[in-house]
Amino acid sequence: MVASLVAVVALVIWIYLVAGRGGFWCAGERDGGGPSPIVWPDVIAVIPARDEAAGVGQTVGSLLGQDYPGSFSLIVVDDESVDGTTDVARLAAAAIGGVDRLTIVAGAAPPAGWTGKLWAVKQGVERATTAAPEFLLLTDADIVYPPDALRRLVSQSLSEGLALFSMMARLRCESLAERALIPAFIFFFQMLYPFSWVNDRRRATAAAAGGCMLVRRKALQAAGGVEAIRGSLIDDCAMARLLKRQGPIRLSLSERVTSIRPYPTIAEIRRMVVRSAYAQLRHSPLLLAVALAGLAVVFVVPVLAALFGHGAAQIFGLLAWAIMAVAFRPTLRFYGLSPLWGPILPAIALVYMAFTLESAYQSVRGRGGLWKGRVQSRATEAP
Repeated sequence: MVASLVAVVALVIWIYLVAGRGGFWCAGERDGGGPSPIVWPDVIAVIPARDEAAGVGQTVGSLLGQDYPGSFSLIVVDDESVDGTTDVARLAAAAIGGVDRLTIVAGAAPPAGWTGKLWAVKQGVERATTAAPEFLLLTDADIVYPPDALRRLVSQSLSEGLALFSMMARLRCESLAERALIPAFIFFFQMLYPFSWVNDRRRATAAAAGGCMLVRRKALQAAGGVEAIRGSLIDDCAMARLLKRQGPIRLSLSERVTSIRPYPTIAEIRRMVVRSAYAQLRHSPLLLAVALAGLAVVFVVPVLAALFGHGAAQIFGLLAWAIMAVAFRPTLRFYGLSPLWGPILPAIALVYMAFTLESAYQSVRGRGGLWKGRVQSRATEAP
């Protein structure tokens, strides 16, 4: 009786997720564009870079190669790099004759209460503000853009009056670890923040992908600037919450804006998740317990019921497991992977549950937010 009850709860949850949670699983919110404006506004890209020599050249080159009709320039904030990041950036700019549009800012060490990335972003935004551009493109140093990306971002932002337009770059999905874990990472993110709800002006749901965020400068200033979220480890979603109070925002999947950062092993993906998973739960042991219990019911119970249950419990478990596998298919298709990965989603969820537990453990021992040798401040997550 208890097994059947738990299994039916899992089934009901999956029916709700598929039918009532903004169609998150369809992966249907994609990058688009808008009509060309009469006058193209000025844009400055701000790229925080800490030991990013491996990718910053491609990022700088792709940005300086934009076919944007308006004024566009780049600011790379060197966040105490030791690998020649700025030399690579300069060489990339020189290779396409764009040195005059590249500014390098030597970043200072972050003060107490700031995460390293946001402190670097603040320094870049301050430099950009002197030129008073209409838009700031906040982008990571591992994101590569097709030539028309900025034009499409700006035209859609203007046509919809957006305070923030974020594209979730297509993450690299080549190694076995990436194929096993990256699509699920995107699936879980969409489940947590349905993109259609983010894009709905009537809903409070707000999220962004920090690799690519086109921000209206005056909206950011009106919201209190980068300082308002200075301690946030999950800085992109904090920025989205901040700016949705100033106007509509949009979050879309992009097949053409790509991340070149490799995650060749499970350990690399683990470090990415462990850095901020517990922060998502507000460093709360209670929320951690609730989240893990919820994940167990949603992802683990259907498999246990299907394999070891009897009668109604087994039927409910099989149905829930089938629904979850089918719901995962559009994300798998987005990454060009076989639908046979779908039934494995519960095992992948267990891996992410383990990452979340480790994130809490690292936070308790004072190692939370570790990124490239720097332990980030444990500050309140969001405004």
